Amino acid sequence: MKSPLRIGVAGLGTVGSAVIRIVGERAAALEASVGRPIIVTAVTARDRSRDRGVDLSGVRWHENALSLAADPEVDLFVELIGGADGAARLAVEAALAAGKPVVTANKALIAARGQDLALKAEAAGVALAFEAAVAGGIPIIRTLREALPASRVTRISGILNGTCNYILSRMEEEGLSFADCLADAKRLGYAEADPTFDIGGFDTAHKLAILASLAFGTRVDADSIYIEGIANIESLDLATADELGYRIKLLGVATRTDAGIEQRVHPTMVPKRSALAEVMGVTNAVAIDGSAVGELTLVGPGAGGDATASAVIADIMDVARGAVRAPFGISAADLEEPVRAPIRTHTGGYYIRLSVVDRPGTAAAIATRMAEQDISLESILQRRPKGRKALETAEDSAVPLVLITHATTEAAVRRALDAVMADGHLGCAPQVIRIEKE
Repeated sequence: MKSPLRIGVAGLGTVGSAVIRIVGERAAALEASVGRPIIVTAVTARDRSRDRGVDLSGVRWHENALSLAADPEVDLFVELIGGADGAARLAVEAALAAGKPVVTANKALIAARGQDLALKAEAAGVALAFEAAVAGGIPIIRTLREALPASRVTRISGILNGTCNYILSRMEEEGLSFADCLADAKRLGYAEADPTFDIGGFDTAHKLAILASLAFGTRVDADSIYIEGIANIESLDLATADELGYRIKLLGVATRTDAGIEQRVHPTMVPKRSALAEVMGVTNAVAIDGSAVGELTLVGPGAGGDATASAVIADIMDVARGAVRAPFGISAADLEEPVRAPIRTHTGGYYIRLSVVDRPGTAAAIATRMAEQDISLESILQRRPKGRKALETAEDSAVPLVLITHATTEAAVRRALDAVMADGHLGCAPQVIRIEKE
C-alpha cells in the first residue's frame, strides 16, 4: 500500500471543519479512488477551545499557519484562512518554498497573487490548486483548465455571489426592500456582519478575475474590473424588469473584444428565458461561450461548508494521485499581459430610470439629448408611485421615467445623461442597468 497523504489544515471555520469531517467519513471511498489513505495530521486555528463538531483527537495543533506549513509530517498544506496578505500568503509561500503542494479556497489571495504563487509552485514542481476559490461546489476551474482545450473561450459570465442573488431573488419574489432582504440574509448567515465585500461586487470581481485568466490565458487582472454593487437596486427596477421580460442579476462578465479584454461586475437585466435568469436564491451559475461547445452553463451551490469542502477535497484527491498541473492551464510565465477594454467602450442595451421633474416637455427634451448621442430608444415608460392620484401631483414633483435603449455605447449613455442632468430635469442621480441580450 502506498504511504498516506498527510494533510495540514490551516483554518477551521465552516469549510475547514467540513473538510476534516468529510475526509474522516469518506476515508475508505477516498482511499479506494486515489490508491492511498488521506489523513488529516495537523491543524491550526485562532481558537483552539472552540467546539467545531469534528473529532480532532490525535491531530497535532500548531500555534500558527507558518509553523504548520513547515511541519515535516505534513505532505499537503490546505489554506482556508482567507485574505490576500498576512498569514495566508506567508504560509502558502512557505509551503511552496518547502516543496509542498498547496490547496486553497482563498479567492482574494489568488486574485491578488495568483501568478506569483503559480510561478513558485511551478518552480518547485508541486501543485497549487484552487477549485474552491470560485463558485463553491461548481467545478468551474477544472472545466476551464482541463475540459475545454479545443474550444476558444470568447466570453464567460456568471452569478458568482450567493448573497447578492439571494437578496435580489427575495426582492423580486416578495416585493421586499433591499434593506429588509439584507437584514434577513444576515440573520440566516448568508451575509457577513459587514456585507460590503459581497453587496459591493468585490467578491464577484475577485472570482471573475480568476476565471478570466483561465479563460483567456492572461495574467490575473483584478484591478481593471469595472465594479458596481446592488445597494441602489429598488423594487421599482425589479418590477419594471419583470414587465419587460427580464430579471436583474449581479453578473460578472469577461469578454474578448476588438478593444481588448472587457471585465465588468454590475447589476444586469437578463432575459427570463435565459439559463442565468432561472438561477434563484444562494445558487451560483457560470456560462461559458466557446468556439467548440457553444454556450455551456454550470449551476450549483456557490457557498456553504459541504459544497466548498467538496471542491477542496477534489483538489486534495488530485494531489494524492500525483497530478501536478500548471495552475492556470499554461505556464504562469506564458500568461499574457491583458489589453484592457475600458467600460466606456462597452456596447449593449440600457435600462435608464430617471427621476424627472413632472412638467410638459421634459420627456421630449430628454429624448432629444439621447438622439444627440445617436442613442435609439426602444421604449419610454412613465412610472408613477402606486396609489398616487394625478390630481395630487404638484407641477414640479419628481416622477420615474424609464428609458430602454437599443444597442449603444457606455460613453454615449454617459454623455447624454450628463447633458440631461445639466439641463436640470432630474431630481436625483439616474439609475443605469445594462441589458444582456441572448
